[in-house]
Amino acid sequence: MVSRSSVLGVTSFCAMLASTTVPAFADERASPAPDSSLDDILVTAQRRAATIENAPSSKASIDAATIATTINARNVEDTLKYLPSLVVRKRHIGDSQAPLATRTSGLGASARSLIYADGAILSALVGNNNTSASPRWSLVSTEEIARVDVLYGPFSAAYPGNAIGAVINITTRLPDSLEGTLVAGTTVQRFDLYGTHRTLPAYQLGGTFGDRFGPLAVFGSVDHVDSHGQPIGFATAAATKDATGTPTTGGYDDVNRTGGAIRVVGATAFEHQVQDRVKLKAALDLSAALRLTYVGSLFLSTTDSTVESYLTNPASGLPFYAGTTINNGRIYTLAASAFAGSVYRTEQRQWSHNLSLNGSGTRFDWQVIGTLYDVDKDQQRISNTALPAVQTGGAGFITDLAGTGWKTLDAKGAWRSDAAATHTVSFGAHADWYELDSNRYNTSDWVGGSKGALNLQGSGKTRTYALWAQDAWRILPPLTLTLGGRYEWWRAYDGVNFAQSPAIGPVRQPALSSNRFSPKAALAYAIDPHLTARLSFGQAWRFPTVGELYQIVTTPVASVPNPNLRPERARSLELALERQDSRGTLRLALFNEVIRDALISQTGPLAVTPVQVGTYVQNVDETRARGAELSVARTNVVGRVDVSGSVTYADAITSKYAVLPGAVGKLLPSVPRWKATAVATWRPVEGVALTAAARYASRNYGALDNADVVGNTYQGFYRYFVVDLRAQFRVAQHIEFGIGVDNVNNDRYFLFHPFPQRSFAADVKVTF
Repeated sequence: MVSRSSVLGVTSFCAMLASTTVPAFADERASPAPDSSLDDILVTAQRRAATIENAPSSKASIDAATIATTINARNVEDTLKYLPSLVVRKRHIGDSQAPLATRTSGLGASARSLIYADGAILSALVGNNNTSASPRWSLVSTEEIARVDVLYGPFSAAYPGNAIGAVINITTRLPDSLEGTLVAGTTVQRFDLYGTHRTLPAYQLGGTFGDRFGPLAVFGSVDHVDSHGQPIGFATAAATKDATGTPTTGGYDDVNRTGGAIRVVGATAFEHQVQDRVKLKAALDLSAALRLTYVGSLFLSTTDSTVESYLTNPASGLPFYAGTTINNGRIYTLAASAFAGSVYRTEQRQWSHNLSLNGSGTRFDWQVIGTLYDVDKDQQRISNTALPAVQTGGAGFITDLAGTGWKTLDAKGAWRSDAAATHTVSFGAHADWYELDSNRYNTSDWVGGSKGALNLQGSGKTRTYALWAQDAWRILPPLTLTLGGRYEWWRAYDGVNFAQSPAIGPVRQPALSSNRFSPKAALAYAIDPHLTARLSFGQAWRFPTVGELYQIVTTPVASVPNPNLRPERARSLELALERQDSRGTLRLALFNEVIRDALISQTGPLAVTPVQVGTYVQNVDETRARGAELSVARTNVVGRVDVSGSVTYADAITSKYAVLPGAVGKLLPSVPRWKATAVATWRPVEGVALTAAARYASRNYGALDNADVVGNTYQGFYRYFVVDLRAQFRVAQHIEFGIGVDNVNNDRYFLFHPFPQRSFAADVKVTF
């Protein structure tokens, strides 16, 4: 049952749609000294940033040597896949829609985590979804990474409420002398499901170059990826009562995620992506205590998507794509969009700039940093004409996101009261501006035609100002109390929506504003030199993104915004017990999180005639997630063997929701009860490392009421157990060779989309 008030925010929009030895992870304090080949000044800069933020959170880290040894890493998001509680929905190499899930939030909550690279935000907080709002991982290559650090939970006042789940800080390298690398890699997947049997290759070429010229350090990287992915979806049909149709052969009987009988008639969205990344990082030491740093990135991408029909017209011998057909004794009707909607071409050109000034002293460190992310070009041409005619042109749409982007500005500092840092007072000011400019046009030729009349529009802006401060007070040598708070002023404005048919608008949405305070507190007690207990509390306000408020999408699944959303409030609590020694760490964390007015995207009937299924965002009264996370990292457990692993249990449910009582007590979307990782690396001789790793997640759901009772089908969410292997060899002083297999056990599973099957990987790296 849905109340009238629950649909007020979406009704007007619904009408528009009627038409190394380092462990795989470790606490920062337990990490070994950085590799001597890395720049000492860079390490100092990392410590400055950590001192200023002074986050009282559970942490996990991974460095460049461990990444190279243990992971078949083609993209930067691969580096996170064995860290505790984290899941990245990477569907194939080069996937531009790879959101991050944390221990309490699922894959559709991209705005509940923050990802930074050298202080520049990669999280696309223009939305909260797993498509256009996915992090911009593509602006970083694996070869430039020095270190990745993960902070769990919203316990630091230095970060906005989007830190509810986790904060990822990626630090890239700077050289101390002339250096360079050349890398070549390939991954070959054999995909076999229904009627699709394909070998899908991906290639990567990359390199880095850097040098230091007195006070100036310069580091550049380039990367090229050419990838063929497995189908992202499948075309399905339910039997109809039509009396006539074209006879066809082929197809497969199955059930959809709610248990209904379907016929799988083809595979859709085979994406071929060609991507190029160029990056420059320059740091100028103005004095021994003052550094100016610039980081600039350019990302280029072209994606072509094709389809495959399983149906064949025996009379002509040609594939069947649209119309009414008699297949396997039953009658099915396929709309033109069943296949044509997955034939598209996307071209992207995106810039990122980051300028920072860092200063340090005996008692005071400070930083001023500004970032700019510009979607210079993001244009998708998609067919609206039935195949096979679509292959040479025909009517379609052009969706243009150029002009979308964001700017941020931060000034922050940390003051230590005395040499013993009895008080470490951190403080700062923040401002950000996000803009969405999404326009869809008609075109008479989707392949190369010009833009016609505006068909659909969703645009708007948000702005946030914030002040924050926190004090880490060492009450006694073993006892530290951290108190802090963050006050934020948020505003959404200039929202415009338009639909050509039926004629709506343009509708100018009312401006929204909200001011909120988020207190933070943590108490840490060193029981002995190796054992620490910490109790942390944090309140966080996560404001609606401009996409949740204003963006309209009609393909592949209709999606409507809600211009009247309220901010969600999270109250998080964690009790962590951590042991550290020279051989690694062991941490047990108990967590509890309650979110009021949770912003969650749901799928269901829209308020249109005829009835149409789509997605929409609503404020869910209350959700609750409680559980435990156990993580361990140990070196030399037995001779030359390092191990690490984690187990996370999360009871994450909807606890109150008057609009949909059937959701109460059910698991939150894509948050499984159990997640686990395990990594073991054996070094039988110097220069050889053999790694076996595994990832597991229990059954999870996509619907709030868990009505998607079938998991292992297209659009379902299933459990998975994936085993990966990697062997790394140093064949000469400057040459390393790696081979591996991802998903060696060939687990065929769905997380809405089908995920990669067994894939063979090889790479070679030359350093000079």
